[in-house]
Amino acid sequence: MRGGRSDEFCRCQACLGKYTLIGDEENPRLSIFDRRLPCFGCGIGWSCFLLGFLCPIIWYVAALLYCCKYYNRDPRERPGLAASAVLAVIFTAAAIIALSVLLICCVNKRFLNSCAS
Repeated sequence: MRGGRSDEFCRCQACLGKYTLIGDEENPRLSIFDRRLPCFGCGIGWSCFLLGFLCPIIWYVAALLYCCKYYNRDPRERPGLAASAVLAVIFTAAAIIALSVLLICCVNKRFLNSCAS
């Protein structure tokens, strides 16, 4: 393999099926993804997705990472960060609707109480 192209490999019977090419001399970025993802191997995005159910602010942190293109460091992070960003938007919409309904109920209750007096 020395001096040859990167797509060449040993074809002898002793090495047949035992060795695979992990790194590529022509494109060293391919060997970056051989290491495990952080957060127990599931990545920051999916960890934020799951932990966001306990504390929704974490979804906003993941959405910020997604908007800042953190996934350019490791493309395997992209689906988890995108899922967290979608849940951040859904949570925001649900919170706005719930607070609006609560505000309308409180205003109507005060108005009805002031009319009764």
